[in-house]
Amino acid sequence: MTTPTLIENSDLPLVLIGGTLCDARLWQPLIARLNPAAVICLSLTADASAQAASTRLLKILPPRFMLAGFSLGAIVALQMAADAPQRLAGLALLSVNPLADRPENAPARRAAVQAAREQGHGKWLSASLWQKYVAPASLGNRALHDILCQMAQETDSDTFARQTGIAISRGDNRAALEALTCPVLILNGEHDPICTPEHHQLAAASAPRARWITLHSAGHFFVLEAAGEAAVPLRQWIMESLKCE
Repeated sequence: MTTPTLIENSDLPLVLIGGTLCDARLWQPLIARLNPAAVICLSLTADASAQAASTRLLKILPPRFMLAGFSLGAIVALQMAADAPQRLAGLALLSVNPLADRPENAPARRAAVQAAREQGHGKWLSASLWQKYVAPASLGNRALHDILCQMAQETDSDTFARQTGIAISRGDNRAALEALTCPVLILNGEHDPICTPEHHQLAAASAPRARWITLHSAGHFFVLEAAGEAAVPLRQWIMESLKCE
């Protein structure tokens, strides 16, 4: 067994966990606006369950960190909050569904992996998901479309299958939100049929001290679609997290 390599950092780092078919490019517009003292971008490529991802990441991350997760990354972030709440200086959930997946969703999820393998991830995403990813006003944003397709195309099929396993097997970790004492931010786009406003309302109801903000001009991928708007509450959350240390 290989011993995990600890990610060391003298500053309190901002840890960013991306979503399905994403890499570090997801975060670049936000990082440029937030300019954190220390940042660690993580992609979910190695694990087939949120529990396995949480266990692995907690072994390699510094003792304390601010944690932000997007979509699938938010599911893993919630698992980490349940497993090690004392490690978190702050938690931000971006485009989150805090519920366990319905069993009837599994066949369609696995079929999507196979279809993407056959068609090519970028082409499949463009045809199947693009219209669900952004607000109607952004559907003509070719640059945004292309970066999402490029990230997907450069994600191998085995990784997509493992990411799908995380989505299928995830648990309901809302109880962890209620127990957290660190600053919590819940952020979503209004035009999101994947992680809906109702999903975020459920998360906020479980986190009585959380701040919940909806970006009315954006959809699921507001991290890229409306980075300027998203940076404002995220900057405040970082400041609050640092003050609590």
